[in-house]
Amino acid sequence: MNQTKRILKIVRRALERGQTVEIDGLGTFGTRGTAAGGGYEFRRQTKPRVFIAYVEEDLALARRLRDGIAEAEVSPWMDKDNLLPGQDWPRAIRRAIEISDAFVACFSTHSIAKRGPFQSELRWALRCARRMPLDETFVIPVRFDPCCVPRQIQERSQYVDLFPDWDAGVKKVVKALLQ
Repeated sequence: MNQTKRILKIVRRALERGQTVEIDGLGTFGTRGTAAGGGYEFRRQTKPRVFIAYVEEDLALARRLRDGIAEAEVSPWMDKDNLLPGQDWPRAIRRAIEISDAFVACFSTHSIAKRGPFQSELRWALRCARRMPLDETFVIPVRFDPCCVPRQIQERSQYVDLFPDWDAGVKKVVKALLQ
């Protein structure tokens, strides 16, 4: 059985059990109500997709930011929420950044001093941003604490402070995402 047929079989089996099947970044397959004649339908993803990059030490703050922007009809993507067991995570993260409408980089005293995935994700997002129209906002830097934002970011983008007034900062992020 070829790959396409196997995928279709898996999707059909899930739908027959009443489950929904999300195709990351595109939308969701689900069952239509009996009033609509039954069967299956595909609901396109219409919310802006937002990748949230952070370091492990800032996970609680990143989740708080995720929750705040999700309330504004934005679809946030975080590795802890979206990666599946056994998934090739570097490849999945690069793909998630590529298909996102925005990339929120969470800076803190932890993230600017730490080597690792956050720095790689940020560099990849800057490469992806080069393909965007010049007037389009892609990288949105936020600060969790009074840290120094890297010069390369400061020279290109205005950042948002989520301290001392978290709610005001989140409102600015949401405004940037919905433009």
